[in-house]
Amino acid sequence: MVITYFGKSYFKLTLGDLTIAINPPSKESKVFSKAPRFGADIALITTHTPDTDGAETVTLGDKVPFVIDGPGSYEVRELFFAAAPSKVVVGNKEHFNTVYGFELDGIKIAFLGLIGDEKSLSSEVKEIAANADMLFVPVSAGYKTAVSFGPNVIIPYDYEPQELDHFLKDGGQDKNEAQDKATLKRRDLDGKQGHVIVLAPQA
Repeated sequence: MVITYFGKSYFKLTLGDLTIAINPPSKESKVFSKAPRFGADIALITTHTPDTDGAETVTLGDKVPFVIDGPGSYEVRELFFAAAPSKVVVGNKEHFNTVYGFELDGIKIAFLGLIGDEKSLSSEVKEIAANADMLFVPVSAGYKTAVSFGPNVIIPYDYEPQELDHFLKDGGQDKNEAQDKATLKRRDLDGKQGHVIVLAPQA
Protein backbone atom coordinates (compact mmCIF):
# COMPACT_ATOMS: atom_id res chain seq x y z
CA MET A 1 0.00 0.00 0.00
CA VAL A 2 1.25 3.46 -0.93
CA ILE A 3 -0.01 6.48 1.04
CA THR A 4 0.26 9.98 -0.42
CA TYR A 5 -0.72 13.13 1.48
CA PHE A 6 -1.83 16.35 -0.21
CA GLY A 7 -2.45 18.56 2.82
CA LYS A 8 -5.34 19.25 5.24
CA SER A 9 -7.13 15.87 5.44
CA TYR A 10 -6.67 14.81 1.81
CA PHE A 11 -5.02 11.43 1.16
CA LYS A 12 -4.61 8.92 -1.64
CA LEU A 13 -4.18 5.22 -0.85
CA THR A 14 -3.15 2.90 -3.66
CA LEU A 15 -2.84 -0.87 -3.78
CA GLY A 16 -2.18 -2.31 -7.20
CA ASP A 17 -4.82 -0.89 -9.53
CA LEU A 18 -7.07 0.19 -6.63
CA THR A 19 -7.11 3.86 -5.63
CA ILE A 20 -8.94 5.27 -2.62
CA ALA A 21 -9.25 9.05 -2.18
CA ILE A 22 -10.00 10.37 1.29
CA ASN A 23 -11.51 13.85 1.62
CA PRO A 24 -10.72 15.15 -1.87
CA PRO A 25 -11.42 18.91 -2.07
CA SER A 26 -14.16 20.30 -4.25
CA LYS A 27 -13.64 22.81 -7.03
CA GLU A 28 -14.94 25.48 -4.62
CA SER A 29 -12.07 24.89 -2.16
CA LYS A 30 -9.98 27.97 -1.48
CA VAL A 31 -7.28 25.95 0.26
CA PHE A 32 -6.69 23.67 -2.74
CA SER A 33 -6.65 26.06 -5.66
CA LYS A 34 -4.76 23.48 -7.74
CA ALA A 35 -5.56 20.11 -6.22
CA PRO A 36 -3.85 17.12 -7.87
CA ARG A 37 -6.09 15.32 -10.33
CA PHE A 38 -6.37 11.54 -10.54
CA GLY A 39 -9.04 8.93 -10.92
CA ALA A 40 -10.18 7.08 -7.80
CA ASP A 41 -12.17 3.87 -7.45
CA ILE A 42 -13.53 4.85 -4.03
CA ALA A 43 -13.91 8.28 -2.42
CA LEU A 44 -14.40 8.55 1.34
CA ILE A 45 -15.93 11.84 2.47
CA THR A 46 -15.89 12.54 6.21
CA THR A 47 -17.45 16.00 6.22
CA HIS A 48 -19.42 18.08 3.73
CA THR A 49 -17.21 21.15 3.37
CA PRO A 50 -15.57 22.63 0.24
CA ASP A 51 -12.17 21.29 1.39
CA THR A 52 -13.34 17.71 1.93
CA ASP A 53 -16.24 16.97 -0.39
CA GLY A 54 -15.03 16.86 -3.98
CA ALA A 55 -15.62 13.47 -5.56
CA GLU A 56 -15.70 15.27 -8.91
CA THR A 57 -12.00 16.13 -8.55
CA VAL A 58 -11.07 12.43 -8.35
CA THR A 59 -13.17 11.53 -11.37
CA LEU A 60 -10.93 11.20 -14.40
CA GLY A 61 -11.66 9.63 -17.76
CA ASP A 62 -13.73 6.50 -17.27
CA LYS A 63 -12.77 6.27 -13.59
CA VAL A 64 -15.72 7.45 -11.50
CA PRO A 65 -15.41 6.76 -7.76
CA PHE A 66 -17.94 4.98 -5.61
CA VAL A 67 -18.66 7.66 -3.01
CA ILE A 68 -19.14 6.88 0.68
CA ASP A 69 -20.13 9.98 2.60
CA GLY A 70 -22.05 8.93 5.69
CA PRO A 71 -22.57 6.36 8.43
CA GLY A 72 -23.37 2.75 7.65
CA SER A 73 -21.76 -0.45 6.41
CA TYR A 74 -20.50 -0.73 2.85
CA GLU A 75 -18.91 -3.34 0.62
CA VAL A 76 -17.03 -2.06 -2.42
CA ARG A 77 -14.45 -3.94 -4.49
CA GLU A 78 -14.48 -6.73 -1.87
CA LEU A 79 -13.54 -4.20 0.82
CA PHE A 80 -15.73 -3.68 3.87
CA PHE A 81 -16.15 -0.19 5.32
CA ALA A 82 -17.62 0.61 8.74
CA ALA A 83 -18.68 4.23 9.03
CA ALA A 84 -19.75 5.87 12.30
CA PRO A 85 -21.06 9.40 12.94
CA SER A 86 -19.63 12.17 15.10
CA LYS A 87 -19.98 15.95 15.16
CA VAL A 88 -17.40 18.66 14.58
CA VAL A 89 -17.34 22.44 14.44
CA VAL A 90 -15.82 23.92 11.29
CA GLY A 91 -15.81 27.69 10.83
CA ASN A 92 -18.15 28.18 13.81
CA LYS A 93 -20.68 25.85 12.20
CA GLU A 94 -21.51 22.35 13.42
CA HIS A 95 -21.08 19.57 10.87
CA PHE A 96 -21.59 15.84 10.86
CA ASN A 97 -18.31 13.96 10.59
CA THR A 98 -18.00 10.32 9.55
CA VAL A 99 -15.23 8.11 10.93
CA TYR A 100 -14.20 5.20 8.69
CA GLY A 101 -12.75 1.81 9.46
CA PHE A 102 -11.61 -0.65 6.80
CA GLU A 103 -8.89 -3.18 6.00
CA LEU A 104 -6.49 -2.81 3.10
CA ASP A 105 -3.70 -5.28 2.34
CA GLY A 106 -4.09 -6.86 5.76
CA ILE A 107 -3.81 -3.53 7.59
CA LYS A 108 -6.79 -2.36 9.64
CA ILE A 109 -7.20 1.37 9.09
CA ALA A 110 -9.22 4.02 10.92
CA PHE A 111 -9.62 7.55 9.58
CA LEU A 112 -11.02 10.04 12.10
CA GLY A 113 -11.89 12.93 9.78
CA LEU A 114 -12.14 16.40 11.29
CA ILE A 115 -12.64 15.47 14.94
CA GLY A 116 -11.59 18.05 17.51
CA ASP A 117 -10.99 15.92 20.58
CA GLU A 118 -11.81 12.57 22.13
CA LYS A 119 -14.90 13.98 23.88
CA SER A 120 -16.69 14.23 20.54
CA LEU A 121 -16.29 10.52 19.81
CA SER A 122 -19.15 8.06 20.28
CA SER A 123 -18.63 4.52 21.53
CA GLU A 124 -19.07 3.29 17.96
CA VAL A 125 -16.32 5.61 16.75
CA LYS A 126 -14.02 4.56 19.59
CA GLU A 127 -14.56 0.92 18.68
CA ILE A 128 -13.47 1.59 15.09
CA ALA A 129 -10.38 3.49 16.28
CA ALA A 130 -9.46 0.86 18.87
CA ASN A 131 -9.55 -1.85 16.20
CA ALA A 132 -7.03 -0.09 13.96
CA ASP A 133 -3.44 -1.07 13.22
CA MET A 134 -3.03 2.30 11.50
CA LEU A 135 -4.80 5.42 12.76
CA PHE A 136 -5.11 8.62 10.73
CA VAL A 137 -5.70 11.50 13.15
CA PRO A 138 -5.73 15.32 12.93
CA VAL A 139 -2.87 16.86 14.90
CA SER A 140 -5.36 19.00 16.86
CA ALA A 141 -6.69 15.83 18.53
CA GLY A 142 -3.26 15.28 20.11
CA TYR A 143 -0.84 12.38 20.34
CA LYS A 144 -2.29 11.20 23.64
CA THR A 145 -5.73 10.77 22.10
CA ALA A 146 -4.25 8.88 19.16
CA VAL A 147 -2.06 6.54 21.21
CA SER A 148 -4.89 5.81 23.65
CA PHE A 149 -6.47 3.59 20.99
CA GLY A 150 -3.35 1.42 20.78
CA PRO A 151 -2.49 1.60 17.07
CA ASN A 152 0.81 0.31 15.74
CA VAL A 153 1.19 3.37 13.52
CA ILE A 154 -0.23 6.90 13.67
CA ILE A 155 -0.42 9.18 10.63
CA PRO A 156 -1.09 12.81 11.60
CA TYR A 157 -2.63 15.36 9.25
CA ASP A 158 -4.00 18.90 9.04
CA TYR A 159 -1.05 20.43 10.84
CA GLU A 160 1.02 23.56 11.12
CA PRO A 161 4.76 23.01 11.81
CA GLN A 162 4.59 24.09 15.45
CA GLU A 163 1.53 21.90 16.10
CA LEU A 164 3.29 18.94 14.53
CA ASP A 165 6.42 19.54 16.63
CA HIS A 166 4.32 19.47 19.81
CA PHE A 167 2.53 16.31 18.64
CA LEU A 168 5.83 14.54 17.99
CA LYS A 169 7.39 15.67 21.27
CA ASP A 170 4.41 14.25 23.16
CA GLY A 171 5.20 10.92 21.54
CA GLY A 172 8.93 11.18 22.14
CA GLN A 173 9.48 11.22 18.37
CA ASP A 174 10.65 14.78 17.77
CA LYS A 175 13.50 13.59 15.49
CA ASN A 176 10.95 12.12 13.09
CA GLU A 177 11.55 13.34 9.51
CA ALA A 178 8.72 13.83 7.02
CA GLN A 179 8.48 11.45 4.08
CA ASP A 180 7.11 12.20 0.61
CA LYS A 181 5.17 8.93 0.59
CA ALA A 182 4.76 5.87 2.78
CA THR A 183 4.97 2.40 1.25
CA LEU A 184 3.84 -0.16 3.81
CA LYS A 185 3.06 -3.84 4.16
CA ARG A 186 1.48 -5.47 7.19
CA ARG A 187 4.83 -6.81 8.42
CA ASP A 188 6.19 -3.24 8.57
CA LEU A 189 3.80 -2.54 11.44
CA ASP A 190 4.81 -5.53 13.53
CA GLY A 191 6.52 -4.61 16.80
CA LYS A 192 5.55 -0.95 16.55
CA GLN A 193 3.35 0.82 19.08
CA GLY A 194 2.22 4.42 18.58
CA HIS A 195 4.90 5.00 15.95
CA VAL A 196 4.27 8.22 14.02
CA ILE A 197 4.74 8.42 10.26
CA VAL A 198 4.91 12.03 9.12
CA LEU A 199 4.00 12.70 5.50
CA ALA A 200 4.90 15.95 3.76
CA PRO A 201 2.09 17.43 1.66
CA GLN A 202 2.64 16.81 -2.05
CA ALA A 203 1.77 19.40 -4.66
